[in-house]
Amino acid sequence: MHDCQSADRPNIVMIMADDLGFETIGANGGTSYKTPILDQMAAEGVRFPHCYSQPICTPSRVQLMTGIYNVRNYAEFGLLETSQRTFANLLRDDGYETCIVGKWQLGKDKALPKHFGFSEHCLWQLFRRPSRFASPGLEINGEPKDFPGGYGPDVATDYAVNFIDENKDKPFLLYYPMILTHCPFEPTPDSADWDPASPGSKTYKGDAKYFGDMVSYMDKIIGRILTQLDQSGVRENTLVIFTGDNGTDVPVVSMMGDVEVAGAKGKTTDGGNHVPLIIQWKGKTVVGKVCKDIVDFSDFLPTMCEAAGVEIPASPELDGRSFLPQLIGQKGNPREWIYQWYARNGGVKGAEFTRNQRYKLYRTGKFYDVANDRLEKNPLDVTQLDPETLLVYRNLKHAIDQYIDARPQRFANWKKSNRKKK
Repeated sequence: MHDCQSADRPNIVMIMADDLGFETIGANGGTSYKTPILDQMAAEGVRFPHCYSQPICTPSRVQLMTGIYNVRNYAEFGLLETSQRTFANLLRDDGYETCIVGKWQLGKDKALPKHFGFSEHCLWQLFRRPSRFASPGLEINGEPKDFPGGYGPDVATDYAVNFIDENKDKPFLLYYPMILTHCPFEPTPDSADWDPASPGSKTYKGDAKYFGDMVSYMDKIIGRILTQLDQSGVRENTLVIFTGDNGTDVPVVSMMGDVEVAGAKGKTTDGGNHVPLIIQWKGKTVVGKVCKDIVDFSDFLPTMCEAAGVEIPASPELDGRSFLPQLIGQKGNPREWIYQWYARNGGVKGAEFTRNQRYKLYRTGKFYDVANDRLEKNPLDVTQLDPETLLVYRNLKHAIDQYIDARPQRFANWKKSNRKKK
């Protein structure tokens, strides 16, 4: 156990936007929306152009929080099994103050945030589902509270900045899985037609014309977090990580220059799981670095733990590996490939692939040059590959074959009633 007052233990702020693909951020080449805060964070920190989530929310959250591929521990949508341990469990047990604000979607028992390592929480959709935007309803440390005339992302952010300031003299973890930019697409308080008395969208998706306003407001909120770190005097001792939980939602079409990028949330193509990753730790991270190493969501837990000096238990074995060295200018131990198993509702069979920065191999045998075929329309003929590409294919084939029997047998007869037993 570390001395809680030790000055060399960094704070960690992990921010994850909801339904925000790689193409939405200016620093990544996106031209549809204004993201000045994130662009500046990228200019002053490290940007990863090859970060891959799961294609939808709960699978991404489970993988990120546990450091384990979905094939081994993903049970069903909207659930994280209580047998699992998260990065918050590990950091809290080692002396960190811990807090989660934003969107939950990991089970409906109000005791779960504390069980999974968060001493404090301000969450939407823990055990009820009122509005997330105008006049929202959230649960604060297990107690439901409504905010007539308020805005859900502001309520969560207010709690976050208070937590930062109250804990500025001890190491803390703030995990902010954001409420923005998920549908329904609605006006924000900065929109011309914002109405705090609005009952919200009449449809689930809302109107995609507001997506840009929501991206801008998300960026503004990140600015509030960074400003609070400055005001509390802890910015230079805080590792700040920003990503998205999956690709942009389907109604949204964004531009990267003159290239249209359609949202593909829920799909295993690039549009479903290629997400932004921007990291800054002032005075530690390399300024303006673009790191082309490939990263997936199992890598965040070991990276946070290495930064915090927290020992990771030997069991269960993680699938992730730390990329902390790359952040501070070292070569580190970069991956040659990532693996993905995806089934929205759990079960036994999922869509599977391995990939590197350019090529992608599915369990079905389909092999794509994603850099030149982003929508995966033209599988390559593996009998006609040049020697260099053939070597990549064989490496990816060897990688995916490691997971043939990785799905635990207990999921073969999984029933939703198991929620209460686990």
